[in-house]
Amino acid sequence: PWVEEDWVREHLRNLDTHKSIGPAGMHTRVLRELAEVIAKPLSIIFERSWRTGEVPEDWKKANVMPVFKKGKQEDPGNYRPVSLTSVPGKVMERLILAVVSMHMEDKKVL
Repeated sequence: PWVEEDWVREHLRNLDTHKSIGPAGMHTRVLRELAEVIAKPLSIIFERSWRTGEVPEDWKKANVMPVFKKGKQEDPGNYRPVSLTSVPGKVMERLILAVVSMHMEDKKVL
């Protein structure tokens, strides 16, 4: 398996607890504090997702909020969208990035 339980646990332990809650309403602090308990099941989900190419439906959802940049607040062009996405989905994205980066470094692609 490419998804090591230890990697998942480490990513969970390093979650920023000051980040916003995703669409599922799960706070990063919950995942961080439960890292020991949920690392194994999450690693299985991540592995299965990687092998099948399927992502849980909840991880595809996002709460998009307009954030004011500058200028007149009445102008819609002065806002940028910010997406609040699933925390487990973000952990999986970081794991994929780490695995792909390691592979590219090992193969001297970078």
